[in-house]
Amino acid sequence: MMSEPLPIATGARQDKPNLLGMSMQELELFLQTLGEKPFRARQLMKWIHHQGVVDFDAMSNISKVLRQRLKQLAVIELPEVVHQHSSADGTRKWAVRVHGGSLVETVLIPEGQRATLCVSSQIGCSLDCSFCSTGKQGYQRDLSAAEIVAQLWLANHSLGVYREGGSRVITNVVMMGMGEPLLNFDNVVTAANLMMDDFGYGLSKRRVTLSTSGVVPALERLIGKTDVSLAISLHAANDTLRNELVPINRKYPISELLRATRLYMDHLPDRSRVVVFEYTLIKGVNDLDQHAHELAALLRGIPCKINLIPFNPFPQSDYKRPSAARVDRFKRILQQDGYIVTVRSTRGDDIDAACGQLVGKVQDRTRRNERYRARLRPDEALVKVIN
Repeated sequence: MMSEPLPIATGARQDKPNLLGMSMQELELFLQTLGEKPFRARQLMKWIHHQGVVDFDAMSNISKVLRQRLKQLAVIELPEVVHQHSSADGTRKWAVRVHGGSLVETVLIPEGQRATLCVSSQIGCSLDCSFCSTGKQGYQRDLSAAEIVAQLWLANHSLGVYREGGSRVITNVVMMGMGEPLLNFDNVVTAANLMMDDFGYGLSKRRVTLSTSGVVPALERLIGKTDVSLAISLHAANDTLRNELVPINRKYPISELLRATRLYMDHLPDRSRVVVFEYTLIKGVNDLDQHAHELAALLRGIPCKINLIPFNPFPQSDYKRPSAARVDRFKRILQQDGYIVTVRSTRGDDIDAACGQLVGKVQDRTRRNERYRARLRPDEALVKVIN
């Protein structure tokens, strides 16, 4: 649990803008409507994101008159932290209740001098990748920019960053939690840019990573809107297999995905950056030698790193985790072809915080979770029909 209560500002959410998710430009425009100078936006951002202050009355370098107006016209609203779990390996997971009552999950993964925060972008996920537990929960809605940024704010608060002088504990943010980020385009771009803004969280552009399953038109739209680092959830090197694992591939096949990926990377100001390809290894499905050779051929000529992710089992899946020897064999084949390859360690699986295990509590408007549960437990489905 957190060591002190959260200083949550409350207000009529539907009537008042939430300053937590506003970019510098949006804050300047908002303050302009109040007849204020643009520098006030920088002051507000420093209070909110650098110092963790969400009480307007505590913002001492802002005039009392403006503070009163801000209290009347705006809020700095945070989701409620429902529970926090800590893993034996140091991983932490927070479940936060967002507007509407659903829970989303955020995970912190410490590793040496790095601490990576995995944030969610949707309540549930509108996609249904076959190896991912999150997708089986269905989908309710997109998270607002404020709800995405709040996950970083809350983690900082929980870790004592704001109480202990602003020492930055979180070094990396990955948008690899619940949801497909590019299907929540505007809010994700705003949140990512806030995380990289010097008046926001000041994270390096190399250290904020957006992961996508391949929403090609949205990937092309990213050009010029942000310069976050990019990770592609690939998981297969041919369309036939990827169609089964990542259904969006039926609409945007691998060739289109790689074309859009090259286009985005070519437009980054920093041409030394590389794209990360994520590949979940599933026993007997996509982990054979032939799959490794096929992947090596597919990515040849693309400046990249390959991140292998041994499958993390969950109750609604029949997939199995490959052996350590099989994972190592797959890795060595790729390395022999000249690729930089990492194997993602399974972290936080004792608290269901490992990759692909985030589920939260989704008020599913797609009824996908109901269908999965009915398929797994036919007797329960029969009871529902009778009643």
